[in-house]
Amino acid sequence: MTDYGQNPGSQPWQPDDGLYGGQQEWPGGQPGAGHHHYGGQQPQQHYPHQQQSSWDSGQHQQYPGGWDTTGGAGMPLADPYAAPAPQPDYYGTPDAYPPPNPHPRRPHPQQQPGPPHQQQGPPQHGHHQPPQHQQPPHPGQGARRNGGREDWDPASRPPERDDHPFFDGDGDDDFDDGPREGRGGGRSAGRGTGRDRRGAKRRNGCACLVIALVLAAGLGGLGYLGYNFWNDRFGAAPDYAGEGQGTVNVEIPEGASITQMGNILKDKGVVKSVQAFVDAAGDEMLHPGSYTLHKGMSGEAAVKMMLNPEAANQLVIPEGRRATAVYAMIDEHLGLKEDTTAKIAEKGDLGLPDWAEGNPEGFLWPSSYSAAEGTDPKKLLREMVKRANAKYTELGLEEKAEKAGQTPYEIVTIASLIEAEGQSKEEFGKVSRVIYNRMKPDNTATNGMLQFDSTINYAKGESNLDISNQDTQFDSPYNTYLHAGLPPGPIDNPSERAIVAALEPTPGDWLYFVTVKPGDTRFTASKEKHDRNVEEFNENQRKKEDE
Repeated sequence: MTDYGQNPGSQPWQPDDGLYGGQQEWPGGQPGAGHHHYGGQQPQQHYPHQQQSSWDSGQHQQYPGGWDTTGGAGMPLADPYAAPAPQPDYYGTPDAYPPPNPHPRRPHPQQQPGPPHQQQGPPQHGHHQPPQHQQPPHPGQGARRNGGREDWDPASRPPERDDHPFFDGDGDDDFDDGPREGRGGGRSAGRGTGRDRRGAKRRNGCACLVIALVLAAGLGGLGYLGYNFWNDRFGAAPDYAGEGQGTVNVEIPEGASITQMGNILKDKGVVKSVQAFVDAAGDEMLHPGSYTLHKGMSGEAAVKMMLNPEAANQLVIPEGRRATAVYAMIDEHLGLKEDTTAKIAEKGDLGLPDWAEGNPEGFLWPSSYSAAEGTDPKKLLREMVKRANAKYTELGLEEKAEKAGQTPYEIVTIASLIEAEGQSKEEFGKVSRVIYNRMKPDNTATNGMLQFDSTINYAKGESNLDISNQDTQFDSPYNTYLHAGLPPGPIDNPSERAIVAALEPTPGDWLYFVTVKPGDTRFTASKEKHDRNVEEFNENQRKKEDE
């Protein structure tokens, strides 16, 4: 064992030895400064010796905690690439000894000059103090400052740099080892791309602007869709204001609903929306037909005009009117010369079915039609025939006529007789039964003759209630007093209820009926009863004449 303070030799292994003067590598990477604690001892000259092996050839255990009377641990460097910075002092008390250095780490004369002895007492005058040398730190380790111990002051530590991209606005969060141009034209540590930060900021700004515009457009689109959804579900229906202007002809087909009418009006430019028209119509009963309306009307104005026959130029064809009467009504309504429409009807091409034998009688469907000045009469006639065909198809006329043993044309003829003879709708079924009973081959009471006054009036073109015996002899195929069975064709344009009665007569054995007075029609199968009823009818007629 060597003397304390002399050349290196075997060292005590106890780290608690107060006079242990070796250097130990601390976890922080700072070698302990070699100095002795003998105040009056002068620096000794070191002579080279052969390198002495360590006490143990094996690897010495490192003490992670070091020798620190305060229990403090080594502090790693904040920046591995920065220059060595002052680190915390590991000597917590003024009287602590320097931490020992393991023997293998002790410097030897042939490696480097031994560390100078620091004088703990007053400085010795007259002696040369050799310059102090600091052992270079190992790679990746910081070096402890040279000289004696100083109390560590946190304020003396240089402030950390705030040039991370997070603080300086750089768009790149990853630093590399390459140099880059600083703002002042020099080189600074960080990214090695060489791109201008201001260019990156401008690009970042453009990207933010694009994102903001996209978000604004998306929010605007969502707002627009939300507004339309709310307006469609809960908002007021779009509508024009006022009575509109100009004229437009609108055809409302038979059986059209209020909504369908609204769609037709919207397509023609009359109303702005279907819902506005439906809301304005409410519970009003609007009829099919041809209307002359204005463009750009409010829903309320359109409904009001359609309810006004004069404003809508409505032509109403009542039930049971003859064809000649319908022609005259059209001429009058359109301001045409007499027989204008009749001549057009004679030319045909009205859309009649083949079994109608070219006769429009019974096919001019009673309804309401819009016929403004200038309307083509043929167009009106075709519309009437079209509605009749649609209704007959709806009622299953052809199929049911076959079951009743009649042709479709014969059913229309029977219906026209019912319409002319019946005084009320409730009587239609009984009148139909009388017709069927009288046409039976075994009918010996009338011998198959109907004997209806309405047929004589049709043949003569009159409408008289009093038919004389002379009238019954009028020569015409329509005279059912002279010819058995049905007349050659319909005698008027019957209603839907008359068609139904012709197809489905009320059960009964009646052969006779007479209306004694309004609302008093009497049906019977007895000729005697019928004659008495006829006598009562004649008495009532004489009383009217005397008044």
